[in-house]
This record gives sequence, structure tokens and C-alpha cells, in this order.
Amino acid sequence: MDRGQLTFMGSTVCVMLTLHFTIQLLTQHFMSWKKPKEQKAIVIIILMAPIYALDSYVGLLDLLGSKPFFTFLESIKECYEALVMAKFLGLMYTYLNISISKNIVPDEVKGREIHHSFPMTLFMPHSVKLDHKSLKQLKSWTWQFVWIRPVCSILMIGLQILGLYPDWISWIFTIILNISVSLALYSLVLFYHVFAKELAPHNPLSKFLCIKGIVFFSFWQVNDSYM
Repeated sequence: MDRGQLTFMGSTVCVMLTLHFTIQLLTQHFMSWKKPKEQKAIVIIILMAPIYALDSYVGLLDLLGSKPFFTFLESIKECYEALVMAKFLGLMYTYLNISISKNIVPDEVKGREIHHSFPMTLFMPHSVKLDHKSLKQLKSWTWQFVWIRPVCSILMIGLQILGLYPDWISWIFTIILNISVSLALYSLVLFYHVFAKELAPHNPLSKFLCIKGIVFFSFWQVNDSYM
């Protein structure tokens, strides 16, 4: 049995285990559907694992091995990652009983200082008071990636199919997406820093690290299959 066959078998087992544990977790939530607002966000986050697993598995099989096809696979994962980050922030809002749409911000957290770091201090004051406006801004910084990622993906795939995708355009998309995802991650980290004490019982940091771990490992799995 050669290296390729071993990799394929190992990946098959991992995908099957991922599907098994995902179904198990989803069943537990649906059987105990007591907090719909929280659990809807949690279900979306849980589905990240099988979506990434199946996406990487298809990439490993090297089906229709064209550049637009692999760009499409990457786009599925990254678009879903954008949605997961937005839902993760929404989940933390739910834990804290904060509603941006209904202008609900608990009195005990109003007035806290949000300290911005470089390079955001080039565009924002170093310190701002926590209120509905600042929380809405953090939400918009996360959600902008949810919109920018699929738009860039559609443009990238379309340009590749038309044969109009030189290296300089690729670099432009890379810069735009890196700035966009960095801003989204920055808003999540900033939110956690401000509410670390209140969020501690829910242990969001470990959940967030699991999400980024899935992104990291599937990135290397798929990129190895492209080589």
C-alpha cells in the first residue's frame, strides 16, 4: 500500500468520524431544544466540521482538477468560515443578553472602555466608551467579511473561467481578503477582551481556538492535495 492509498484511507476514516460526532452532537441539541437563539448559532458552528471535512476530502480526490474548481472548494470553506465567525459573535451577544437590533445593552456593561490597538488607532480613538453604537460597529466589522468573501469568490471564479486572472489580480484579492478577515478577527478578539469576565463560564476562547484549528488543518490538507 503506497503513501497515497494510506492518505486516502486515513482521510476516509477521519471524515466518517467527523460525520458520526456531528450527527451525535446535533441529535443532542435537537432532543433538548431549550434555548433556540443560542442553539441555532451553535448548530451552524457545529456544521463547520463536516463541511470542511467533506470539502477537503473532495479536494484530496482531485476531482475535476482545474483551478476554478479548487477555487470553488476554497470559497465554500472560507464563506462558511465567515458565517461561523459572525454567528460566533452573535452567540457571545446572546450569552451577554445583548441585542443590537432591539437596542438592548445591559446597564452593567455600558460605559466600559474599549481600547483599540495599532493599526486601528490610525483610524479610531485609542479608547472609546462601550455603548450601542460601539457594539454595532464591532458587529459590522465582523459581518463585512461575510459579504466581502462570497463577492470576491464569485469574481475570482468568473475571471478564472474567462481566462482573465493574472497574478496582479490575484494579489489584489489576497490583500482585500486578508484585510477583511483581519478586521473580523480583530473585532472578535476585542469583544472577548472587553467581556472576558462575563464570558468565562461559557469558555468561548476554547471554542474559538477549535474553529481556527479546523481552518488551519484543513488548509494544509487541501493545499497538499493541490501540489
